[in-house]
Amino acid sequence: MPAHSCAFALVILNDEPCIQTMTDTRLPRVTLDGPDRAGPSTDSASSSVPAVRTQALRKVYKGTGGKTVEALKGLDLEIPRGSFFGLLGPNGAGKSTFINILAGLVNRTSGSAEICGHDTLQEMRQARLSIGVVPQELVLDPFFTAREALDVQAGYYGVPVRERRTKEILEAVGLADQADAYARTLSGGMRRRLMVAKSLVHNPPVVVLDEPTAGVDVELRQQLWAYVRKLNAAGTTVVLTTHYLEEAEELCDRIAIIHKGDLVACDDTPVLLSRLDSKELVIVPEVALDAVPAGLQGWDCELQGPRRLIVRYRRRQTEISDILDAVRAAGISILDITTHQSDLEDLFLHLIRSQPGAS
Repeated sequence: MPAHSCAFALVILNDEPCIQTMTDTRLPRVTLDGPDRAGPSTDSASSSVPAVRTQALRKVYKGTGGKTVEALKGLDLEIPRGSFFGLLGPNGAGKSTFINILAGLVNRTSGSAEICGHDTLQEMRQARLSIGVVPQELVLDPFFTAREALDVQAGYYGVPVRERRTKEILEAVGLADQADAYARTLSGGMRRRLMVAKSLVHNPPVVVLDEPTAGVDVELRQQLWAYVRKLNAAGTTVVLTTHYLEEAEELCDRIAIIHKGDLVACDDTPVLLSRLDSKELVIVPEVALDAVPAGLQGWDCELQGPRRLIVRYRRRQTEISDILDAVRAAGISILDITTHQSDLEDLFLHLIRSQPGAS
């Protein structure tokens, strides 16, 4: 190749994409053997650096009529290396803006954002090589096969042909049989999985999955999560946004909740769940009931049908044995008993509704 052949780079200026040309003498060559190497780091020093760190991160969009919209309001967040991190929030909370800033698609208004210690503006190249993003939107060339789409994506990141994992990744996301099928012929779920595959071609140490299982059936969803778990076990940091809260509760070891650009909670999943101390005891009596017995009037009880008595209590204040003693004292013979503990959905709704201005 001539010493001064041209290359093109997509850059973002004032949140608007434009094309710049530059000679290859100004564009450093991508290498997988030096500091630009992608993939989970095993270096002890670098492992102490968070996978993602933002400090006082703000993003203000200009609206119509001179109005502004503050999408992120001074967000301070750290995502540990190797974690399976859940980022939750209602629509319009600022999750997509946060992800787009990390991906380099949106410029921050103020504050800082780093990926594996690389500032997303000052060290753009290293930051881009350190992250793979699966956006909500399906961005695929309809005239490329699944195999070609991954090879082209790997080429963008300078991955040598001998080091490409196209076959492995296609098998992992369940697209091995569709490797030579054009993207336009794939179903919606298959296209979603192809988007996940594209984010993995350069073996990034951080993978962001923005609603990755939307439109994916149950079996393939489980297959996808099995592979993502393997990635995480190998050291890859996974950041997940999802509206399937049971997924986040099952998969994530740490969760942050964003609401209207503010961070309202961030902690290990069990610690977050412990914030809601409420629990339910579901009692099936041997004899049908017409009303809550008088002996249980002092408890938070609800009769949901003649054979289903609900007793709500706080674990830190009440022992379950005390409830059972009260039930027996009220003359109720127990046929069956189960408990229900607050889950992530309960916590999510509680935190969002408790925020100022919540309806």
